[in-house]
Amino acid sequence: MVEPTKVTKPVIERLSVASELIEDQELDLRTPSIRPTKFVDYPGQEDVKKNLEVYVAASLKRARPMDHVILHGAPGLGKTTLANIIANELGVPFVATSGPAIDKSGDLAGILTGLEPGSLLFIDEIHRLNIKVEEVLYSAMEDFSIDIIIGQGAAARSVRMDIAPFTLVGATTRLSLLSRPLLGRFGIQERLEFYDAPALTKILFRTSDILGFKLSDEAALEIAHRSRGTPRLANRLLRRVADFADVENLREINRKVADLALVRQGIDASGLDRVDRRILMTMLEQYEGGPVGIETLAVTLNEDRDTIEDVYEPYLVYRGFIARTPRGRSLTSQGLNYVKTQLNKHCLD
Repeated sequence: MVEPTKVTKPVIERLSVASELIEDQELDLRTPSIRPTKFVDYPGQEDVKKNLEVYVAASLKRARPMDHVILHGAPGLGKTTLANIIANELGVPFVATSGPAIDKSGDLAGILTGLEPGSLLFIDEIHRLNIKVEEVLYSAMEDFSIDIIIGQGAAARSVRMDIAPFTLVGATTRLSLLSRPLLGRFGIQERLEFYDAPALTKILFRTSDILGFKLSDEAALEIAHRSRGTPRLANRLLRRVADFADVENLREINRKVADLALVRQGIDASGLDRVDRRILMTMLEQYEGGPVGIETLAVTLNEDRDTIEDVYEPYLVYRGFIARTPRGRSLTSQGLNYVKTQLNKHCLD
């Protein structure tokens, strides 16, 4: 339930600004936006994309808001972009915020009461909503209404306020942290996987065209192989490689300058960076390849546990270098061979 004094327009404005800052961190505002706005311009995630296209078409045919959507997967796979595309394809307003930006239930109520009919509300890192805020979503998602407390003390009473029908799209890297009551209210649940090299290559060529870079096929493939299956990283690496090409006065980004730029940033041919290699090396040298608990590993590396779990571990598991076991994390035979190869080449930092 929500106190009416918390439901104010300034709250909406503050959260809108916070959302814009989040978007600004992902896109360099000095250059044109590289975020696609249509499914046809979105390479990769074919199964997810095809499913969403059906749900959007069904929503438009019925002239009713699309069912609520939860998108989950590792960071940088395009969850925010997909939410934007859904809103654009539906032709509805897009309102974005994040779980950490919503401190109180009144903050969320302020957003909900300010939505236009049919709007798409996107909440990034939705797993970080506190339980009081989350409870406001229950009736909002099911009945398009929220409960507001009027008065104080013994005279206080609850009044149900209707809100405009809307579609909630939540994004999370930690699906297991969502409560069952909240997760169960999402009728559409889609997982985004890491991208393969061909899909990343398409993304890189699209980005280079938008930003005015000339990119060779070999350079695009080299960057794609070292982008950890993540479009966000691929686009970031492309810009850094372009910096090296500009300094060398090259008219086209070729494989040689791409390799030079990526090596200078500590990214090897497998897409692993210095921290990845530290994780694997620590597991081998100090814990004989494991198993080792995530907390112990985080303390040894002087890294935050969430950073290891959210940023580094998913790709290492995906590549088959480490395995999660009931007793902790262990190096696989492939991970062990990788570390030994790197040691022989003296490439570890």
